Amino acid sequence: MTPTPRLRRWQCALAMAVCAVPVSTGVLAQEARTPSAPLSLPALGDSVGQDLSPRAERRLGDRVMRAIRSDPAVIDDPLVLEYVQALWGDLLNAARQRGEIGPDLDDSHAWEPFLVRDKSVNAFALPGGYIGVHLGLMAMTTTTDELASVLAHELSHVTQRHIARMMGQQSRTSWMSMASMVLGILAASRNPAAAQALIYGGQAASIQGQLNFSRDMEREADRVGFTVMSEAGFEPGGMARMFEHLQQASRLNDDGSFPYLRTHPLTSERIGEARARMGPDGWTQALQARPSERQRTAWHALMSARAQVLMDPRSDALHRLATLSLPEGASPLQQVRVHYTVSLAKQRTGQAAGAAAAMGQARQAALGLPATQQALVWRLLTLSEADGLLEAQRSQEAATALDRPALASPMVPPQAGRPELLLRARLALAQPASGTQTSQWREAANQLQPHVSQHPHDAAAWALLSELWRRLDQPLRAIRADAEATAALGDLPGAIDRIQGAHQRFRRPNAADVIELSVMDARLKIWQRQQRADLRDDN
Repeated sequence: MTPTPRLRRWQCALAMAVCAVPVSTGVLAQEARTPSAPLSLPALGDSVGQDLSPRAERRLGDRVMRAIRSDPAVIDDPLVLEYVQALWGDLLNAARQRGEIGPDLDDSHAWEPFLVRDKSVNAFALPGGYIGVHLGLMAMTTTTDELASVLAHELSHVTQRHIARMMGQQSRTSWMSMASMVLGILAASRNPAAAQALIYGGQAASIQGQLNFSRDMEREADRVGFTVMSEAGFEPGGMARMFEHLQQASRLNDDGSFPYLRTHPLTSERIGEARARMGPDGWTQALQARPSERQRTAWHALMSARAQVLMDPRSDALHRLATLSLPEGASPLQQVRVHYTVSLAKQRTGQAAGAAAAMGQARQAALGLPATQQALVWRLLTLSEADGLLEAQRSQEAATALDRPALASPMVPPQAGRPELLLRARLALAQPASGTQTSQWREAANQLQPHVSQHPHDAAAWALLSELWRRLDQPLRAIRADAEATAALGDLPGAIDRIQGAHQRFRRPNAADVIELSVMDARLKIWQRQQRADLRDDN
């Protein structure tokens, strides 16, 4: 099947991003060369024969991410992303403590996971420490430890410099094929046939084996990832169980739903080594959740269910989930999970009454959970209900849901995080206009401002802040926030245009505007440097 025009545009964009280093005579080339090497890197068809430096790898990863952030397949669900980032953070800390991530690598890399709306079971590492996680992977894992084992494995590919070594040893042709494969990963949910053509057609088919990690690299990522996840507090048996699930599922359903197995092929040797690392009592120990893990068990159950609903927006898939029934003898957590799934699916099919009823059943079932799980589960149910009501433009009901008192629990509930912050801002913007709205908008803006200062690449937060400033009659601040949101989504030309337009609009700024314009000028120079570097690397 011929790729659609959109897919062809993606292929060109990613090919330019991924192929930048081998043809560059600019900064990337300078970073990648040895002291005695010439300034230019080898031309098409020559072997690069050297690893990318950490800074060169990050720069390449940034270019790829700028190309894909605005794609509909890359989603920002605050609740699911918060969960993945929590696991990822624990793994990063363990890798730092073990010395797998040294100061140079730590400073140069992004160490950022992102979500891909796709029902296939997959995860992949990109240059610079960016890790893509398919919602289908989250939906098929049954425990936190299984998901953590995949994240730890991908993390180890980055920390052991497998990506840099692989790229440094391949020709430009290989880089172009890698761009097609990344494109295929993101395109699969929208047009599977075209995605397969991009992944396996032409040059990609001839050198696919060169692009996959070598068997030695896979074994090293298994070994290092196993140790990292164990020292991060995850159950070591999660890796072996994940291998077992993948092997069994692929045998039962070999229809291309497990692209992870194409890039990370399982072998009997890898499975045997994973089992051996567990020790003689590993399987028994793996089934006995420690009290400290009970919150994670509940967290994974609900986020796996949420991923299952979000990964496939088709009406028939949502209908199946909206009609789930409780299994016989279901535990309280299983009951919460099923009711939660039904509620989310009904939210997305416009069945407001049914969604509310199912969420009420989930809350009732949550009362039967251990105290170690109740506060966390109650928070997730509350945030999910408020989010669904806001999506349905029922802001008053969303405000009521969001202000519902938390369950009393001997455990300290999770602190309010990014999901609450974004929901409160959305709620303030959704309320009918009234005399009290200005104070609510200002309060929401004041809460978002320190967040974006600490997380300058949070496009969703910047976009909300832009709208809040606009309503508060702060047009220059609104333009600056809009430019930041645009840049965070990878559109540097759009961000630059917004800043330059602000200069044309505010030719006679007041004292406050002068300060804001100076900040915008500083950001403009950064984006212009990035854009010039991108253009230089493309030529």
